[in-house]
Amino acid sequence: MIFKKHRPPAGAIPGTLAISEIAQPTRIHIMQFNDASLIEQEVTVSDVPKFLSDKTITWIDVHGLKDESVLRQLADQFSIHPLALEDVVHTPQRPKTETYDNHLFVITRMIFMNGAPTASTEQLSVFIGQNYVLSFQGHSTGTLNPVRDRIQTGKGSIRKAGADYVGYAILDTVIDKYYPVLEQYGEQLESTERQTIENPTNKTLQQIYRIKRELLDVRRSVWPQRDVMSSLIREETPFISRSVKVYLRDCYDHIIQLMDVVDTYREMSSNLMDIYLTTLSNKTNEVMKVLTIMASIFIPLTFIVGIYGMNFEYMPELTWKWGYPAVWAVMLTVAGLLLHNFKHRGWLVRDSKPPKSGPSTRSTQRGLPPKSQ
Repeated sequence: MIFKKHRPPAGAIPGTLAISEIAQPTRIHIMQFNDASLIEQEVTVSDVPKFLSDKTITWIDVHGLKDESVLRQLADQFSIHPLALEDVVHTPQRPKTETYDNHLFVITRMIFMNGAPTASTEQLSVFIGQNYVLSFQGHSTGTLNPVRDRIQTGKGSIRKAGADYVGYAILDTVIDKYYPVLEQYGEQLESTERQTIENPTNKTLQQIYRIKRELLDVRRSVWPQRDVMSSLIREETPFISRSVKVYLRDCYDHIIQLMDVVDTYREMSSNLMDIYLTTLSNKTNEVMKVLTIMASIFIPLTFIVGIYGMNFEYMPELTWKWGYPAVWAVMLTVAGLLLHNFKHRGWLVRDSKPPKSGPSTRSTQRGLPPKSQ
């Protein structure tokens, strides 16, 4: 369902939180760092203010949205508006960006496969302040592990830059995770295309429908992120520097590329549905052709047998010595002439199998270059 989300009852006070029964316990993971040092540990909500400093950047990564008291304490510590906290808890929300006095609020959607052919999405809420980044995710998906690894190893300039660069790194990683997922969908489309042409079954139809429906969900996640990235680039905000906006433009280009690939794959899935129906129609025509040929052969034979099956007393052929073999000879001759005629017309020649699908449908040739974390 498109609007299936956790929300308070109608008429509730703005800012009311409706905690999901399946929400995971809330854990707080902190990384406090600068160019020379790094502190990383899990903390309680009361310890969070101790890690905020003007001399360091602090990334507070919150996993699980079950403990309302913890979430409200974090909201008090970082001056999060009640409506923004409501958007954090009541997932999924449409990706968007909002600017407040103390921070920039961004909602995006992560995607992951979890070893299954079906992709899943998870909301990621990010608050970018002057010297901190506060992120919320309902489950520990591992999507942001590359950012954590870069901070731990000090690769690039992430530990030398500000909180806005860390926020960019998080958003960029979320976008990059769409590439391997779309590559897997490209491989599924290639395999399904081969099955559709060679041996379509009801399972093939179900697979085509599943891929088409899931690509619609992916498109619904990718499309609004273009507006988010465009807003971050165009709007003047004290929480995003001009130097970071250069990197955000690269993210914007990646989103446009992902949108093109998703639309291409959805068009391919629609074409596969047409191919499936056409292939089934061709198979039905083949069966009807065989039945028609058999009927065409047996109609004259039935006519001949029917004549000599009549119970007339005076039928000279019935008393002939070679009457019975002669009837067989006539019937075999008629059948042979009909088969020769059908073969001459090409009706007895089965259509050859089409060549197997080549690499033309592979995702690497559909605008998906290899992505490095």
